[in-house]
Amino acid sequence: MQSPLVSLAQLAPAASPPPRHAPGFDVDEATERLAEALGETAVSRDRAGGHAAAERRLIRASGLLRLSVPHRFGGLGADWPTVFRSVRRLAEVDSALAHVYAFHHLQLATVLLYGSSQQQARLLEETVTQELFWGNALNPLDTRLAAVPVEGGWRLDGVKSYASGSVGSDRLTLSAHVDAGDAPGGPALLIGIVPTQHPGISVQPDWDSFGQRQTDSGSVRFEAVFLPHADVLLPPGRPQTPRATLRSQLAQLVLTHLYLGIARGAFDTARHVILAAARPWFASGAARAGDDPYVQHRVGELRLLVRPAELAADAAVLAVQAALDRGEVLTPAERGEAAIAVAEAKVLAHRAAIEVSSQMFELTGARSTSAAQGLDRFWRNARVHTLHDPVDYKLRDIGRYALEQRAPDPSPYG
Repeated sequence: MQSPLVSLAQLAPAASPPPRHAPGFDVDEATERLAEALGETAVSRDRAGGHAAAERRLIRASGLLRLSVPHRFGGLGADWPTVFRSVRRLAEVDSALAHVYAFHHLQLATVLLYGSSQQQARLLEETVTQELFWGNALNPLDTRLAAVPVEGGWRLDGVKSYASGSVGSDRLTLSAHVDAGDAPGGPALLIGIVPTQHPGISVQPDWDSFGQRQTDSGSVRFEAVFLPHADVLLPPGRPQTPRATLRSQLAQLVLTHLYLGIARGAFDTARHVILAAARPWFASGAARAGDDPYVQHRVGELRLLVRPAELAADAAVLAVQAALDRGEVLTPAERGEAAIAVAEAKVLAHRAAIEVSSQMFELTGARSTSAAQGLDRFWRNARVHTLHDPVDYKLRDIGRYALEQRAPDPSPYG
């Protein structure tokens, strides 16, 4: 049977295109400086949890908040391969702050995918000139936030949970449930934006998981909040184009690169400990832990988890970038091919993060479990974040495509 979908090779260029960003701004250098600064306090902040206000200021001062904003709105105009390379590097040292940073760019993508040209100009130019930090209240599974039509817009009442980056943000994207009687064709979703300090909005710093402790993923309560029509990005009942549904693929790529950053961070940390501090097992006959053939074997196994995941993620980002570049002529089949590439990358990254962050202790020894070293943060962060949406459904999508060339239908998670 011939696949109805275009091939990944057709969607993505053979090699990554040159980064599209403003001349004179070195993205990799800015990212590296920020990674070094975040890494200095990552262990102690993971232990303390809470809101990382000072580190948010470092991210703001780095200039990287405007990385994905197009040139025409005053931004750096980076493509998604560049954005995700930056996210992955930060996640190697601090996956929680990398999460906050990546979700900022996901909200900017929401404006670009759903907003009108007037909304894009207003919101993104404000983001650059005011150095705004965006957060997320667009949890699609939490339908407790209701929107009721009023004169000039909508009234919002209810709660949104798992609102990543909401604590300390300047703007929020949100999704609200519109009742069947108020929406054409039955219950529908409304997507809009609000200032976080808007009257009637309160952000609760109630995120208390044992990992990703500084993602500012609190709950947001809305009480009689007015949302004007001018700030509605997606009105209820308006069908989404294939290109607009790529938002969920960008969200999945955020998760993929956070997992990869954790896997790479754990791998590099384990390598350093093995070479610098680990003691060889007495039966090995080796002078150093790094000379033990069983250690070398296991390190090779872990590398074969990380490298394929990185290569698959690079290919998936190129596929999604190519799909975005197609614009409104993007077909459902082309969109489906990109979704499969992302699903494959996410599954591999999921496995790499969980396995490397756990198995590293078998190679680095009992002393590496010292709380002072904080090496358990890699596993805790991976274990919490990989529960975002079930990986089994990604495997189902991949298997169904392999069997029947059937691509997943667009959804908030695929």
